[in-house]
Order: sequence, then C-alpha cells, then structure tokens
Amino acid sequence: MLETSARLLRMLTLLQAHRDWSGADLAGRLGVSPRTVRRDVDKLRLLGYPIDAIGGVGGGYRLGAGAALPPLLLDDEEAVAVAVGLRTAAAGAVTGIAETSVRALAKLDQVLPARLRHQVGTLSSAVVTMPMLGPTIDPAVLTAIAAAVRDRQRLRFDYTPAEGAAGVRDVEPYRLVQSGRRWYLVGWDTGRSDWRTFRVDRIALRVPGGPRFAPRPLPAEDLAAYVALGVTTHQYRYQAVLTMHGPAQAVADEVPPTIGVVEPIDAHTCTLRIGSDSLDQLAVWVAAFGFEFEIREPPELVAHLRTLTARLQRAVGVAVGVSGAGRAAKPVRLDVFASRPAPETLTWSGLGPG
Repeated sequence: MLETSARLLRMLTLLQAHRDWSGADLAGRLGVSPRTVRRDVDKLRLLGYPIDAIGGVGGGYRLGAGAALPPLLLDDEEAVAVAVGLRTAAAGAVTGIAETSVRALAKLDQVLPARLRHQVGTLSSAVVTMPMLGPTIDPAVLTAIAAAVRDRQRLRFDYTPAEGAAGVRDVEPYRLVQSGRRWYLVGWDTGRSDWRTFRVDRIALRVPGGPRFAPRPLPAEDLAAYVALGVTTHQYRYQAVLTMHGPAQAVADEVPPTIGVVEPIDAHTCTLRIGSDSLDQLAVWVAAFGFEFEIREPPELVAHLRTLTARLQRAVGVAVGVSGAGRAAKPVRLDVFASRPAPETLTWSGLGPG
C-alpha cells in the first residue's frame, strides 16, 4: 500500500511538471507497466484529480482543471517561494488580500516540513514589510478584467480620470500591468480610436460587457516600459529628455520608477525621460539626481534652468562673507553653460565649495 501511495504521488508530481505525458513515458518514469499506469490514473481520478486522456499514438494523459482545487505537490524551493509571496502579498494593494494571504500562509505553515518551516520562520522574523498608502482594488474587478483579456471580450466601465469628469469607456482590454501598488489596464479605447492606459482603481465595471474582438498589434513589445513612459512622462505638460553622465544602472538607482524612465546609451551614459506640469519641479528633480546631464528637450527647461541658475548665484553671493568664528566662507560655484550650439541643449555641472 505504501509503495502504491508513493507511486501515485510521483505520478501526480510528473503530471504537474509537464502538460502532456504519453502512457509509455509515464510507465518508463515510474518503472511500471502501461496497465498499472492506467489503474493509477483511475485512482487519482477517484481522489478528485481531473486527469484528461489525450489522443495520439499510444494515448496519453494531462492534468486538467477541476471544479475543486486538488492538493498540490511543491518541492522545497516552490514551497518557500509561495510562503514568501504570501507574506509579501499581505501588504499589497488588493482589497482583502492581507487577510486572505495570512489564512493561506497559516495553512501552508501547518504542512511544511520542519526544515522548511525553520527557513520561512527565519525570514518572517527578520523581514518587516512597510505599509504602503494608496487606493486599493477589489479583487473581483481584477479577476473580471483578466478574464476579459483572456477571452478577448470588450469591457464597458465608468472611468474617473485625475482631472475632468467621469465618463463611460468601451475598451478592448489587452494587458494588466502592475507597478508598486498601482494596477494599469492597457487597452484600445473604441470611442477615441487609440491606445489608452487606465488606472484600475478608477474603473467601475458595467455589466454586461461588450462583444468579443479580434486582437490588434500591441502598441509596444515591452508594455511595462510603455506604461512607465505614459505614467512618468507622456501625461504631463513638460516632457524632458536628458543625457545623464552615468551608467544606466547607477542612474536608475537614484530615479524612482514612478518618476522617470532610464534607457542605456553606452557603458557611461544613458537617457532619462521624465515629465512634470511644473518646470520648477523638473529643474529640482534633474539637479538632485547627482549626475551631470545635458538637456535635449524641451527648450523651455533650458531657459528655466538658466533663470534658476542666476537666481541661485545671487543667493550664493549673499552667503559669501564671514562665517563661523571670523572665518571667510568659500564661495560655491555653479557653472551652467551650453555644451552644444543648439539652444535647446544645456549642461549642468554643480560644484561644491572650493
């Protein structure tokens, strides 16, 4: 009996690891006859595992989707990954996910072997997840949108933008993109005949949805980068493009992904795309990143930085005099100069005391 149970668990592991198995392959991996494989498949079906027969030479088997969730077999790494994922999800942006994650984690903890329970416990005791403020999302809305993406079915929903009045949208949904606590829907807005990115927390779905649709070519191969550009740059009045004098990874470490998009040029420079409705805010951001840079766009930012530099130089001039116990303060030099003849290009080099 123990040998049979172990073989059933082994078969279940194989069926979960790959989509399709021929009867001969299963028999070979388990060291039994094809007839024994058929009997074991019947036993697993009686236990509630939906194992489908597939056609072909010699036939085969596939683990299908059932009405109830059967037990899953996880190896050590998978079990730890699930436990870590559940703990991280507890601080997520989906409404009710914290309580659900804790319940699932408690169930998993009960069945973990002692060696894995120790690993997960060590990680849990050492890691503190910071709560993240912001809107939450109804999991039913996420599920409905994901199903519409899968089934290629149009969605109808009320959408409340950051500015302006709410309106009804008819959209062909293509992908859900997550960035931190925010979820975005990338879709084709049929009313505007263009691609749009919608924040899911601003969506109120209408029932029923629309008809099925034929898929269109996506607006970009990398939809994560597409959404990032839309969130950080394209939605703003001023859209800056800068050449940063630093490796892309080093610059990306200083630029939050919700503020700008970094694209490598070579080993020593990169492009930064960043947007804002305020030139003052743009100027402060780009000067505070800690790298020398050249402004390629827009010309308004070049002119504004020249004005701001003159203002800072006047302010620094006030500080030149006596400081501390009779010591003369060293002037701070801010050099701003055009690095190319084109008026829209400007290089900023901020120098400390010296």
